[in-house]
Amino acid sequence: MNLESPKAKVSKSQKEVFEFLKNVENFEKIMPESIEKFETLEDESFIFQLKGMPVIKLRLQETKEFNEIILGSTSEKLQFTLTGLIEEISENESEVQLVFAGEFNAMMGMMIKNPINKFITTLSEKISKL
Repeated sequence: MNLESPKAKVSKSQKEVFEFLKNVENFEKIMPESIEKFETLEDESFIFQLKGMPVIKLRLQETKEFNEIILGSTSEKLQFTLTGLIEEISENESEVQLVFAGEFNAMMGMMIKNPINKFITTLSEKISKL
């Protein structure tokens, strides 16, 4: 399953957006209002829980300065990545798109597709307001 958020314009440089997303603590600032739990565990990982969803742990897996950040789930049951793609538009403006990728059985895919789509769209919208 691959889901993409709409591209969001940000009034910050590509480097500023990259540095913001690279610091996993900052994800608390862009979480949806339905967040029930958020906790930074180490420098590169955090857990979060949205209303009606299980607790999910994400760890920073890979970065490509200044245009890509990949977070991966640490759960055996929910294997997925969340990638932030950051494009430079100008010196003080960039564009961000979030890409969710995971392999799930058909039943699980049907259950999580809409909530995940809504989740990455909300993250994207909140990033655009940085």
